This record gives sequence, C-alpha cells and structure tokens, in this order.
Amino acid sequence: MTWDIQRENGTALDLDDVLDVYRSSGLGDRRPVADTGRMAAMVRNANLVVTCRIDGELVGIARSVSDFSYVTYLSDIAVRRAHQRSGIGRALIDATRKEAPQAKIVLLSAPAAADYYPHIGFTRHESAWVLNP
Repeated sequence: MTWDIQRENGTALDLDDVLDVYRSSGLGDRRPVADTGRMAAMVRNANLVVTCRIDGELVGIARSVSDFSYVTYLSDIAVRRAHQRSGIGRALIDATRKEAPQAKIVLLSAPAAADYYPHIGFTRHESAWVLNP
C-alpha cells in the first residue's frame, strides 16, 4: 500500500470525499459536517491543504491557513479510522511543514489526541484563547 501525499487546491477536492474523511476520522463530531456550504467554504478558503490518497481514495487531509513565513494554523487533520495509527497523520504534518518550513505550526488538539502531539515534537502552549461567534 503506497501513500500519495501532496498539496492540493481545496477548491478542486470532491466535497463528498472530504466529508467522508471527516466523518470516518471522528473529527466530524467537532466540525459542521451537516452544513455542507460551510464545510465547502472551510476547504475552499484554506490556503494550504495537504492530502493523503491510497489508490486514488482520499484517506487523510490536513487543512491549514498559513502566511508561509511566521505561522501556519493547522485547522484540521483528519485520517480515516481504518488508516489511523499508520503514520499518515504525521506524514500530513511533515508535508504541511515542508510547504512553510520557516513557519511554526499551531493547532488546537482534540481531547483524545492531546497526548499524541508531544510525542511528535509539539510543545504545549498555555495561553491560547478562543472567541466564538
């Protein structure tokens, strides 16, 4: 099984495939997957999207907003459950980093993944703040 990890334009992705990955990964529980218009805008407006495909099937996605200089906000990282714990998530993060090598990566972790990120080199930041609409 060979992975194909590459940067893609969010507008070129099939939204049904993207939604299927979000739902299958568990991230769909924390994203507005029922609001397809909003999800389409989220994918379309991200300026750095890295995907993983196996035999053409979308199995993972990393969706970011980056200035490609100082910071990349890794908004979402989703890998189909059947492919989790295989290294695809880390490969998506590595590919994201290669697109903006001077920029730090900032992400908000899902509670279930909080112990994973220190394992791959992330450090906890205690002063993040969220202002909801």
